Amino acid sequence: MIRREAAMETSVSTVTPTSRSFVHKLVVTLIITVAIGAFFYFDLGRYLSLQALKDNRDRLLAFTDEYYAAAVALFILSYIAVTGLSLPGAVILTLAGGFLFGAVFATLFINLGATIGATLAFLAARYLLRDTVEQKFGKWLGPVQEGFAKNAFSYLMTLRLIPLFPFFVVNLVSGLTRVRVSTYVAATALGIIPGSFVYAYAGRQLGTINSLKEIASPNVIAAFALLGILALVPVIYKKYAASQSSQQNRESLR
Repeated sequence: MIRREAAMETSVSTVTPTSRSFVHKLVVTLIITVAIGAFFYFDLGRYLSLQALKDNRDRLLAFTDEYYAAAVALFILSYIAVTGLSLPGAVILTLAGGFLFGAVFATLFINLGATIGATLAFLAARYLLRDTVEQKFGKWLGPVQEGFAKNAFSYLMTLRLIPLFPFFVVNLVSGLTRVRVSTYVAATALGIIPGSFVYAYAGRQLGTINSLKEIASPNVIAAFALLGILALVPVIYKKYAASQSSQQNRESLR
């Protein structure tokens, strides 16, 4: 009896925290993989195209008029799923939101769904990949991590404001850094407001839009780029002030 209990204790002790963590990560990876696989297997992306939105706009508008609360909930959940799983179609959802709810309310709903979805993608990348990346590339990433952590809010605001950086890439790469979750959420929620409003406002003129390129004109991109550069001003000032202070200290020691 004693030997049996000892054997049981030994078998239980072999289940280490590391093995449990591996199983948990495997389960999370499997869930994400199945969800993404189902999206492409059932070709759900065909519903997230400009033409599909135009073809179904009357039915979508009728449903929204009759079941407004349900439409809002479905819209936010869809946005969370698309951004959380890094699926294509966020721009079409943004246009749909503007068409169905108006630019102001759509921006609010988009902000809620996109921020939650982006945070889920951020946390998934951090949970699944950050430890491995730091173990393999920690020596090279150390200075980058430290510099990013000090000015994380300004850097993230710039990445969010300039549409040249894909939304899902920023989500996943940010998860590999040491930025605080609260900082990431705040920068994301604020940084996506201008772009969300522009596309939501364009959605009000859905019938006149023939291509997404018509929305992302060079002038609009330039305006976003300018906002992104302005978000870096505090970082530039900090570095300038630090260099001036160090120079003064060197002069005082002479």
